[in-house]
Amino acid sequence: MLEILYEDYHVLVVNKPAPLLTQAPPGVPSLEALAKAYIKEKYAKPAGVYLGIPHRLDRPVSGVLLFARNTKAARHLAQQFQNHTVEKVYWAAVQGEVSPAEGEWEDWLIKLPEQARSERVEPEAPGAKLAKSRYRVLQAISGGTLLAVRPQTGRMHQIRVQAAHRGHPVFGDEIYGATQPFGPPAELPRDRLIGLHARSLTFAHPIKREPMTIVAPLPEVWLGLGVESG
Repeated sequence: MLEILYEDYHVLVVNKPAPLLTQAPPGVPSLEALAKAYIKEKYAKPAGVYLGIPHRLDRPVSGVLLFARNTKAARHLAQQFQNHTVEKVYWAAVQGEVSPAEGEWEDWLIKLPEQARSERVEPEAPGAKLAKSRYRVLQAISGGTLLAVRPQTGRMHQIRVQAAHRGHPVFGDEIYGATQPFGPPAELPRDRLIGLHARSLTFAHPIKREPMTIVAPLPEVWLGLGVESG
């Protein structure tokens, strides 16, 4: 069941559940497949449904995700992401007490070959790319701190690596050293959740060019942390 946050003839914005893939090969469950099925049924489209995907969320991450419903919208939205004019805000449940209450993280990261993870390296390391994020403490929660994080760059697992490097891994993120669990137990690693939620996305409507901010409500699994606003 899709949770629609906004839709018109040019864009479709949904609240992605974790641990659903954003995109996957035919036959594998994905948010893209659900969205296409929704559009096909709602608008009685006999042929295939077009959906552009200007950005993605990692499998264990929930939150606001934007689709383009035609090629013109897709082109304009892709430009905004490439030019870093889209503002993304993530809520991150991280271990420990984060201090100071706000600041900026700056690191050099590299994607490890043939592995679904990144690593912090020295600036001169081959392939190293700069990662910058601004953070602000929202509140103390059970077992740690709730942060609002605004990534300024788009590196793989950026927030997860940067938080873990500072001794504050995201809840449930065992890949980066978390010991605090998050969500229900999962038999398979791919079904595990982490405490990272794409809270809001601010962009210019691809056709009207008006600024839009879409906010994604928190999944129920977050309620046990003592978060003060959903």
